[in-house]
Amino acid sequence: MAFLQVQFFSRALDVASTVHVILPEPSQGIGVDAAQAAEPPKVLYLLHGYSDDHSIWMRRTSVERYAAQHNLAVIMPAVNHSFYTNEAQGERYWDYVSEELPQVMHRFFRLSERPEDTFVAGLSMGGYGAMKLALTHPERFGAAASFSGAVDIVALSRNTPSKANMQRIFGPLSKLKGSEHDLFHLMESRPEKAPRLYVSCGTADFLYGAHRKFVPALKKHGWDVTSFEKPDAVHEWGFWDEEIKKFIPFAMGK
Repeated sequence: MAFLQVQFFSRALDVASTVHVILPEPSQGIGVDAAQAAEPPKVLYLLHGYSDDHSIWMRRTSVERYAAQHNLAVIMPAVNHSFYTNEAQGERYWDYVSEELPQVMHRFFRLSERPEDTFVAGLSMGGYGAMKLALTHPERFGAAASFSGAVDIVALSRNTPSKANMQRIFGPLSKLKGSEHDLFHLMESRPEKAPRLYVSCGTADFLYGAHRKFVPALKKHGWDVTSFEKPDAVHEWGFWDEEIKKFIPFAMGK
């Protein structure tokens, strides 16, 4: 596998942006069958959590090894504390992640452009971002995953110690419910063609309550969702390494 640090000027953010990218290298024979090399690789957008950045998945998991086994490209952007949102007082991270980043990555690299070959996943804040992308643009993805996701943004905004930052990101918190930021609102409009969803959380995670509320709501509205709860697991990298290892073959239909 090739590991690249890509730096480019983002028009959405009006600043230089850094993205980490893993690309298959068929000539190296590392987990890639030669017959697969003729096809552009499938692609996973992998999102970080609130306290991390684009480097964390490579530093804390074996995602490169897991991707190598499936001829999978992985795109890892950085979005600071934005919750993958156009901030009320800040930067246009939603425009960056949902529109500009895919366009730039496809311009720079040979990647599959088929929705069924395009996936998104993330942990914690990144789980929220992955679900927001999948629920807002279901036609773009074949599968999406949230690991220990902050999927109930309304409840989180009421209980977070970082309320001032939440207001900076989302604006008046009283208007969050039913808005384009509310995953429970977004899931109500399920299209005929939608990605398969994978949602997991540890039972000792502080976001477990949101998970227990989110999964039944998805099923109620007809989304194809697979859920997993690990007994006594908390908000930590051992669990997320296990989950990305499981999600990649799930996304590939294996």
